[in-house]
Amino acid sequence: MSPERNLRVLVVDDHDVVHWGFRLLLTEQPWVERCLSASTADEALDLARRYEPHVALVDLFLGESSGAELCEAVRRESPSTRVLLISGAGWISPQAARAAGASGFVSKDSPADDVAKAVLAVGRGQTVFAAREEQPTTRLSEREREVLALLASGRTNKEIADQLFLSPHTVKEHTSAVYRKLRVRNRAEAVRRAERLGLSG
Repeated sequence: MSPERNLRVLVVDDHDVVHWGFRLLLTEQPWVERCLSASTADEALDLARRYEPHVALVDLFLGESSGAELCEAVRRESPSTRVLLISGAGWISPQAARAAGASGFVSKDSPADDVAKAVLAVGRGQTVFAAREEQPTTRLSEREREVLALLASGRTNKEIADQLFLSPHTVKEHTSAVYRKLRVRNRAEAVRRAERLGLSG
């Protein structure tokens, strides 16, 4: 595919703000002819059939659906569509992504320009797989691991404070440190990231 060719891009994500951000980012690119968006698997498959987008940017966790499974379905409905998986907390190995039919995977933590470049590269027929971050940026302390384990078990901050004989304020500080080190935004993302990094056991 020549660099000048305009691309039709389909954004599949169940968060309105993410939709807005990606559409704003992509419609500003001179190589994007049209940016479509879907918030469910059914909408994505319908748009894939109707418009045969060159690239589908698919969230790895789409509500209760699996982005990898949707990738396979999109490829069946529109064989010419190449899929770029994206996620804010999860990770999929290049082998598993390729097995699902994806041409790449990037993190939502990536700079906007990098995401746009990945979409363009996949649209040109290339593959883009970001390296897995095997460990958090900074190792968790023993206390932070304890707090994370209790977070994963569903305890509230007050319950964690009572169990560890800490003040709620101190627990909140530990929780904030865990989020920062794991590069996540909330409890659910922290638990998922910890499981993938083997930190929650």
